[in-house]
Amino acid sequence: MDVVVVGAGPAGRAVAAACSDTGLRVTLIDPNPRRVWPHTYASWRDELPASVPDTAMAEVMDRMRAVGTTQHEWARPYAVVDNTALWKHLWREDITEIAGRVVSAEHGPTGSTVRLKDDRRIASAVVIDASGASRILSGGRPPRTPAQQTAVGLALDEDAVADLVPPGTGLFMDWRPAPDTRGGWPTFLYGVRLGDGQVLLEETSLARRPALPLALLRRRLRNRLADAGIAVPDAAAEERVRFPVDDPLPRPGRVIPFGATAGLIHPATGFSIASSLRQAPWVAAAISAGLPSGPIAASRAAWSILWPPRALAAHSLRRRALQALLAFPPELVPEFFEAFFSLDLRHQWAFLSSDGDPAATAAAMTALFGRAPWRIRRRLVAGGLSLGRPHAHHGLGGL
Repeated sequence: MDVVVVGAGPAGRAVAAACSDTGLRVTLIDPNPRRVWPHTYASWRDELPASVPDTAMAEVMDRMRAVGTTQHEWARPYAVVDNTALWKHLWREDITEIAGRVVSAEHGPTGSTVRLKDDRRIASAVVIDASGASRILSGGRPPRTPAQQTAVGLALDEDAVADLVPPGTGLFMDWRPAPDTRGGWPTFLYGVRLGDGQVLLEETSLARRPALPLALLRRRLRNRLADAGIAVPDAAAEERVRFPVDDPLPRPGRVIPFGATAGLIHPATGFSIASSLRQAPWVAAAISAGLPSGPIAASRAAWSILWPPRALAAHSLRRRALQALLAFPPELVPEFFEAFFSLDLRHQWAFLSSDGDPAATAAAMTALFGRAPWRIRRRLVAGGLSLGRPHAHHGLGGL
């Protein structure tokens, strides 16, 4: 093989398909490579690559609403992925699929050998780790407790929830407290259309260390729905979400991380699918161009695509924003987001974007600092976020 990809989630499928499309021989390894992904993936439609067809979208909402302490509306299409359709779009007949669990990889001057739990061995020139948060070949889970985004959601009839998610719209964040929240860290309601007359409503914790328990989120969601007069059918499908948002970036080496393993999760939003779909063809092209000079050159070329200096700088700034938010008093969080939702759209979208533009990110953060009341500014500075300083966009944090 030219390339072995470990992990058959959206990121693994995307990079395997892109490598196959460049003419490389690809093997994809996963405990269940034919599974259709169970979670809901969404993105701003304009951030998904043009190669992703409209048929791979379950629903595209023309407008998204957000609530800090008042309501805001964005006329920017937001897409929910049809997992089955995207899976079929990324499937390639010439990719060899192996059902198994990878446990290690050994590297030599001419290539690498991946070892499976049952002691099978697969040789290739290059190995890509797309195993998600488990980071199987990229150092494993970090020893410290991560900040995690958690959520519990229910798929409900769109007519029943029309007061919360009006027709044709979605709900990006609603920070108004759920009834009987009883203090503690605030959570927000997220609502998107799934197609076929269904709406997913999720009670979401943006990021906490340690994470908010799913049982707490479930109770808050049920209380919120009951307060709105919405009955939950016994057969309503529940979605449970938990993933880290502040894992350290893997160190450059022979294994090429990709997707969540590579840190392609936006630290402040949890978005990742658009980044993976956009980066996959570039990483595949870098590997293809580097392989004639050997596997080490191919790995280095892929790393340069994943994390160029400008992307590192933008990522560091967003990580600083996340760390500052983690230190906020709970009662100030909705007010913080009210200040953010009140920014010019260009600043909001620059910070939420999957693009790693440090200048635009720094400008957005500086604008937020200027917009926020003094009690928010003091907390931002106390949390280590030096917004407004003229050289903030050059810092690389602790990366």
